Amino acid sequence: MGAVETGERRGRPVEPDPLRIKDARQRILETAYKLFSRHGIHAVGIDRIIAEADVAKATLYHHFGSKEALVVAFLDLRNERWTYGWLKGEAERRAIDPYGRVLAFFDAFDDWFHDPAFEGCSFIGTLLEINDPASAVHNQAVRYLASIREMVQEFLEDGGMLAAESVSYQLQILMMGAIVSASRGDIDAAQRIRPLAASLLAGAP
Repeated sequence: MGAVETGERRGRPVEPDPLRIKDARQRILETAYKLFSRHGIHAVGIDRIIAEADVAKATLYHHFGSKEALVVAFLDLRNERWTYGWLKGEAERRAIDPYGRVLAFFDAFDDWFHDPAFEGCSFIGTLLEINDPASAVHNQAVRYLASIREMVQEFLEDGGMLAAESVSYQLQILMMGAIVSASRGDIDAAQRIRPLAASLLAGAP
């Protein structure tokens, strides 16, 4: 969801190697992307990002005025790269009809969950770590979770579903539940819940 390297690894796009990027700002952001997506926000300090990006502290704060600003930039990139660059792209690649594309989310999740590098959903994780509704980071995570639901709604509307908004909320609850379940070790969660998603689609007006 910034620049994305071409090529794919099972389950998601290949991420650039931060140390091969010459631009300092992009190197900082790619390092933060790697660390925040794998370890969460609170567990990763600015000093670790500086060390792994191989930049001076002044350079980081020149490009990002605070850790909060860097986290917001990370979430922006995650939305661009994961939500649109990968999830939507996988749905469109795997199916032609709108309802098939919605079910393809669960098939894409299945590949993602079985990837040894599966790291969970950064938006859900951020909400659990930062639950202050006044926080810009919290609000950005809420916004990007909403964008995923809206994507589902758009596919359902393309398929002519009258209850597209309501069903999109239900489907996102199933999607988020599958991600949380996979995060606790149930890597077959997406395929376990897919039949229920198919039943929702079949029974909705």
